[in-house]
Amino acid sequence: MDFSSLQPAAVWRHFATLCRIPRSSGHEQAVRDEIATWARQRGLGVAIDATGNLILAKPATPGYENRPGVVLQGHLDMVCQKNAASGHDFLRDPIRAELCDGWLVADDTTLGADNGIGVALALAVLEADDLAHPALEVVLTVDEESGMTGAHGLRADAVQGRLLINIDTEDWGEFYLGCAGGADVVVDAPLTFEPVPDGLQAVRVVVDGLKGGHSGVDIHLQRGNAIKLLLRVLQSLAQAGIEFRLAALEGGTARNALPREAQAVILLADGHSAALQQAVAQVVAEIADELVGVDGGFRLQLTPEPTVPARALGTAAGKTVLALLHATPHGVRRMSARVPGVVETSNNLGVLRLDAERLQVTLMVRSLLDAGTRALAAEIVSLYSLAGMVAEVKGPYPGWAPNPDSGLLALFLDVYRRDFGGEAAVKVIHAGLECGIFTATWPDMDMISFGPTIRGAHAPGERLEVASVERAWRLLVAVLAAIPPR
Repeated sequence: MDFSSLQPAAVWRHFATLCRIPRSSGHEQAVRDEIATWARQRGLGVAIDATGNLILAKPATPGYENRPGVVLQGHLDMVCQKNAASGHDFLRDPIRAELCDGWLVADDTTLGADNGIGVALALAVLEADDLAHPALEVVLTVDEESGMTGAHGLRADAVQGRLLINIDTEDWGEFYLGCAGGADVVVDAPLTFEPVPDGLQAVRVVVDGLKGGHSGVDIHLQRGNAIKLLLRVLQSLAQAGIEFRLAALEGGTARNALPREAQAVILLADGHSAALQQAVAQVVAEIADELVGVDGGFRLQLTPEPTVPARALGTAAGKTVLALLHATPHGVRRMSARVPGVVETSNNLGVLRLDAERLQVTLMVRSLLDAGTRALAAEIVSLYSLAGMVAEVKGPYPGWAPNPDSGLLALFLDVYRRDFGGEAAVKVIHAGLECGIFTATWPDMDMISFGPTIRGAHAPGERLEVASVERAWRLLVAVLAAIPPR
């Protein structure tokens, strides 16, 4: 798409660069080097730390030297999700976006507006020669979506500013003062497969058509989790007395995205086709009825496999694995009593693989309370220990505790009221923002998070409201000009 007709032009020019250069988590070097080269050509300060984060600096404009420095912050990587039929290669291909009814959309893949548009806004501020602002530092972290590696690796002396504006939330007109912390729970357990006896047929069971979405922001919407729905279908077959062996099982591609697709290969005796179809029809009708108005695209398909796998789990072992996975929690565990309407604790069963005689499971636990993260993660670890499997808690990161007395928040609210009319909302988000980690690194730094409107982050069809980008730009520029003297 040609972004040249969109305003502000500098913001969209930088976003076009971010769409052009692949930037999946762990593969940000190319886009980081492109931005660093651009910054050096403009005479900006450029540093790359040991973790790979890019830190850019611009002096205060005349008259603003005595005002506290401001850090603008975003992350370079994006969640890479695509529809099954898409041939998109996230390591090689540019993101293909289209303008549709005021929204920028990527139909078959994620758009990368999370957090590309925040990065673009920050770079446009650095580029502009006609803005009033204090000393600026732009911190662009790596690997945020995969484990917040960049944020964890930032040293306390990396920046000098004492005000931080994180441009990584997704609702215009809302300012965020807190976020959930979280941790991954990872299982990688060996299993024993057995030779498959003669006389069995193989059937592939596929669940697809679901919306997916962000495992934190969208977890309360009750959308279908393809893995959990597939497990429910398989359990219903067992309950109907249909004996089968489990040869393969997989679903989901990211622990922070709601799984949209999952599939299994099961082996069963000839002559069970009618019973299989009947049992599946009943559970599919039940699921479809539950998802009315929430995830209406749900589909389940049964397809004969031309080749019967040589090995599979034994009948008893397969039942144990299915029961274990079926019992694994997913969804909202508890709503917050402190912040009404916000999820306190949740879990996403994000990735599942059963093949090559191993069971691999990745779950993402989130909570506004760090103790809530630890408690639910420990519960999952205990569940898998009952089956003799080791589940490890990895990559824990803290939540961001709200500071209602934030001076930066007061300034944002005043500028919003003056320039846009009405009152902005002050919120806490059930998602992981790097601010949670930054509060430990810089305990005295005043922080806020905001951004333009994004819908469908972490899922194909992610879209960005164009008009909200222009409003976010106006607000950011106005706030920088209004930073009071020390």
